[in-house]
Amino acid sequence: MSQSKTSTIVVGKLGAPYGIKGWLKVHSFTDDPQGIFDFSPWLIGQQGKWQNLEVSDWRRHNKGYIAKFAQVNDRDEAVAYTNAEIAVYAEQLPELPEGEFYWRDLIGMSVVTDKGYDLGIVDDLMETGSNDVLVVKANKKDAFGQSERLIPFLTDSVILDINHDERRITVDWDPAF
Repeated sequence: MSQSKTSTIVVGKLGAPYGIKGWLKVHSFTDDPQGIFDFSPWLIGQQGKWQNLEVSDWRRHNKGYIAKFAQVNDRDEAVAYTNAEIAVYAEQLPELPEGEFYWRDLIGMSVVTDKGYDLGIVDDLMETGSNDVLVVKANKKDAFGQSERLIPFLTDSVILDINHDERRITVDWDPAF
């Protein structure tokens, strides 16, 4: 998921029109693909411009989903939305239980070892088969000559603490890696 200055979160993308009544294919980026339909309205973005569209109906189709918007009534209107991004306001995302967080909340946090060494700033996160990985952009004057570190997101063994107030993650990690 990506974030823009207007605190919107991209949660999917519209595909090609389906049928003649204004339906469009939907490509969901949410963990549970069907979860994209829990949000309303959707912000549809094209060429940097966003507009609200109300999903009036949706259903599973083959291996994906299709949706109908209240404002789109035929195939010609639907064509205009092909490949547009689907976003929601960050405030629309559900509150998470204590100790859980969205990846976007970790971006920009400083990463420090349990011995006090500043490893850098979280630049991105990656999903791997076994665990998630923090992509940490190292400080320009890193004593170990690193420009980037990949730190496994393993709570309790590598990730010791996430302090949201101080925007800091404490890790048990060798700075030479």
